[in-house]
Amino acid sequence: MEPRIIRPPGRLDFPPVRELWDSWEVLYQFGRRDVLLRYRQTAIGVLWVVIQPLVAAGVFAIVFGQVAQLPTGGTPYLLFSLSGLLIWNVFSGILTRSSGSLVANQGLVSKVYFPRALIPLSTLLAVLLDFAVGSVLFVVLLFAYQVNPGWAILTLPLWLVAGVALGSGLGLAASAITVKYRDVSYALPWIIQILLYATPIAYSLEAVPKDLLWLFNLNPLTWLLEGWRWATLGQPAPPPWMMLGTAVVSILVLAGGSLVFQKMERGFADVI
Repeated sequence: MEPRIIRPPGRLDFPPVRELWDSWEVLYQFGRRDVLLRYRQTAIGVLWVVIQPLVAAGVFAIVFGQVAQLPTGGTPYLLFSLSGLLIWNVFSGILTRSSGSLVANQGLVSKVYFPRALIPLSTLLAVLLDFAVGSVLFVVLLFAYQVNPGWAILTLPLWLVAGVALGSGLGLAASAITVKYRDVSYALPWIIQILLYATPIAYSLEAVPKDLLWLFNLNPLTWLLEGWRWATLGQPAPPPWMMLGTAVVSILVLAGGSLVFQKMERGFADVI
């Protein structure tokens, strides 16, 4: 067995990428376990992944589309809201599941050595599986409503990677902070609920009053949603600054979350 060399942390102490890569099987097993535990002893299993966003999109379509009659740029409201929920569920799912993952696996964290970042990162498998199943429903609705996204759909993987990076970066930081301060587990659902309505998921930026538009434009999730709807629904492309901002912010958030996690990791066994 190749010896492991332990070096003192540097100023920018990122998680060891090589070590994470070599432990991909551990990542897979953690993710597989989460998927199996989630759908064990359920009557309809993975169909919950379809029912939940579909019902949420239906409620948004009734409340915001029929009652409030908010604009969607000509896109059927059910399809419009479901598109937003797809990428939102990726971001919020990773952040929510990873934030409490270390505490939920405290026995492993305190007794067994492995790259601790694998635990919050393993939530990606379940979230992306949910995304894949939900995407099948979305594609069916695209054909049903005869909506053609056009060539912009080629950029979809880039927006998905950005959503994963934002959720993973915040999730890594939240999981590390939760080990020491359990307040995060109480505050995070509340923050995510506020972000759900502060981000144009169930409505478009056209519905936002002009005097408040600047406030929404400060939200990186708004940039992500605008690009996502361009890729999935063929709506007008976001301005270049939104595209560039999404790429830059997602990279910075992922790097920042990794640094926070790595800095706090040394104290996990003492406080968990």
